[in-house]
Amino acid sequence: QVQLVESGGGLVQPGGSLRLSCAASGIIFKIYAMVWYRQAPGKQRELVAAITSGGSTNYADSVKGRFTISRDNAKNTVYLQMNSLKPEDTAVYYCSTRWPVSSRDGYWGQGTQVTVSS
Repeated sequence: QVQLVESGGGLVQPGGSLRLSCAASGIIFKIYAMVWYRQAPGKQRELVAAITSGGSTNYADSVKGRFTISRDNAKNTVYLQMNSLKPEDTAVYYCSTRWPVSSRDGYWGQGTQVTVSS
C-alpha cells in the first residue's frame, strides 16, 4: 500500500519560514520524481516544486529564490523549505509522484495546510 504523508504545515507570519516533509512508503522512492503541489481556496491546483530521481529541480516562478525542494532517499522523504513566506502562499500543500504535471498517473498525500497571516 502506497502512502505519502505530509507534515510541517501550520500558521506563520509573513516573512516567516516553514519546512514541509513528505514521508513515502510502499514505493521504490529513489526512482520517483517527487513533487509539491498546492491549492488555494477557489483556485486550481498548481505546481510548486519538483525534484527528479537524479536530483534535478523545477520551481514555479512564484516561489523561485524562496523555496527549496530536497530529498533524502535513505529516509524516503522529500522536503520543501519555504522562506520569506507571503500571504499568497496560503494553500493546502500536497506531496505527489505526479510528474510531469501533464501526467495522469501519480500517488498523492492527504495534504497539509499552510497559512501565512499576521
